[in-house]
Amino acid sequence: MTAAAALDTPSPADLTAALAGPDRAQFVRRAALAGVAEAQMVLGQMLLDGRDLPQDPAAAFGWFTVAARADHLPAINMVGRCYDLGWGVAVDKPLAARWYRTAAQRGLDWGMYNYGTLLALGDGVPQDRAAALAWFGRAADMGNAKAANFVGSFHEDGWVVPVDLAEAARCYAIAAVGGDFRGQFNHARMLIANGDLATARTWLERSAAGGNPRFRAQAAAWLRAHPLPACAALAPLFDPAA
Repeated sequence: MTAAAALDTPSPADLTAALAGPDRAQFVRRAALAGVAEAQMVLGQMLLDGRDLPQDPAAAFGWFTVAARADHLPAINMVGRCYDLGWGVAVDKPLAARWYRTAAQRGLDWGMYNYGTLLALGDGVPQDRAAALAWFGRAADMGNAKAANFVGSFHEDGWVVPVDLAEAARCYAIAAVGGDFRGQFNHARMLIANGDLATARTWLERSAAGGNPRFRAQAAAWLRAHPLPACAALAPLFDPAA
């Protein structure tokens, strides 16, 4: 299908096919300029990531905003992310919370997770851990692995709910299987506590492969500080050269 034909009757399938071709950036830009909200969202992500186009966070924020005004739900969440993290716009946590809340109330799991995170930390909104847990629970029920990990931390640390290590372990296992690198590390911690170092190593390897540099440094420090020598020996999994 040509780009012009796809613009006449845009659909997610048309965009998926075009994105696999060599002229995907041109196609997406044309569709975005033609008013296709899905293309506006994709173009914003391409500009944010510097994928197929020069990286331009300010332009990315602009396209996310255009798509959000067209009622594109993931774009509404991404506008919140931009205000939250300063991508192409000045950091404004209260404004980020407003966008996240809109996405959450409209049923987007990532909006629920992001809004819950701000509520849990009291970042840009008054701290409300009970509300945060409710949002994380809803997102986790929708299959959001990061939200499941956060629910686990509430049960492990006794935030809002009584400490329940069995429930924490269950949530961490769900998050780990779902691909969240923090959930994978937390799942491994629980396995280590139960003496299952062999299985823990497998999850630590997965966590290290997916984790960002800051997380990897924190994970390595935790392992090195662990009283079990076998744990300290696993710390190099998280070293940058590993």
